[in-house]
Amino acid sequence: MYASFRVAFRLLSQVSNDETIATGAAIREIKRLRRTYGKGRWRKRKGIARVELDDGSVMLAELHWYEATGIGRKEYKIKRYL
Repeated sequence: MYASFRVAFRLLSQVSNDETIATGAAIREIKRLRRTYGKGRWRKRKGIARVELDDGSVMLAELHWYEATGIGRKEYKIKRYL
């Protein structure tokens, strides 16, 4: 389960059309990410996936998350519904 905008959600499909939107120092949260999860080659990414919201509804959404090699994907959030 992931939470975004105070809405818990669960990924139902793999993320598609994923792309990098920022790397390294271009990420505003880079200090916090390194302090919380450790050093790594951090990237901010976005993609599209089908999600199930906590009320049971299923929607297609654009997701943003951070990821680093060896650490994995962290902090998924829903940016908009499609």
